[in-house]
Amino acid sequence: MPPALKWDGHTHTKFCYHGSSAESDAYIERAIELGFQRYTISEHPPLPADWVPDKRLMAELAMPDAELPLYMDYVSTIKRKYEDRIEIAVGLELDYLQGALPFTEAIVDRYIDKLEDVVYSVHFLPGAGGMRCIDFTAEDFAANLLSYYGTMEKVVDEYYNHVEAAIEWASGLPMRKRIGHINLIEKFAAKLPPIDETQIKERLTALLPKLAKGGVGIDANAAGLRVPTCGKPYVPEWFMRACEAEGIALVYGSDSHRPEHVGAGYDWFEARLKR
Repeated sequence: MPPALKWDGHTHTKFCYHGSSAESDAYIERAIELGFQRYTISEHPPLPADWVPDKRLMAELAMPDAELPLYMDYVSTIKRKYEDRIEIAVGLELDYLQGALPFTEAIVDRYIDKLEDVVYSVHFLPGAGGMRCIDFTAEDFAANLLSYYGTMEKVVDEYYNHVEAAIEWASGLPMRKRIGHINLIEKFAAKLPPIDETQIKERLTALLPKLAKGGVGIDANAAGLRVPTCGKPYVPEWFMRACEAEGIALVYGSDSHRPEHVGAGYDWFEARLKR
């Protein structure tokens, strides 16, 4: 059935160093124009120092520590400004940080009274020389992850091991929470060795009881549709049906990094739920 609330649950802001400098007003005015009733602002918070070995990439991944309170104040102001026109949810897209969970816990504890939504994502895996970003470039993936693990099967298994750990941690959060772009590992599928769909299905199926038990939802992320090397959403249709059957929340996410991204792919999401 169609969603009861038209909601974009995964969006970014000018505080994203790999996005747009546009003010959030431009994003939200577009959301209102498209008929959205709820809009979650879910920016990347700071990362531990030197989290990845590539210093140039590190500078683009997340805001500096000093900007996090500025971001939280900014979103709170936007929330008040638009309260008569659309519900704005104050959120973050937190990262599962293997070996550095206290860093994330400190952020949540600091803003526990303000955070309404958490998108919890796996962007990083151990690789050559340290932690590596799985969605930087296909070339970087091949050089620093595929070469490190030896096969795509091993990379995919490690990715879903991290997703499982992310679900377990997110289960303890008191606010709304969902796993971000659960099939992000397929971002560069057209440029890398093929991934066995049977493996994907087995690993995703094993997540269902963990999601249901922990009250953790799924970010039905449409951003993969606009990525040439992917060409499909970051969540399979069969998995969406399985989530519905288990009572696991599905929230559409544009993963907008520019105002024109808001609402992109919502027709896909709505049509799949109507089926």
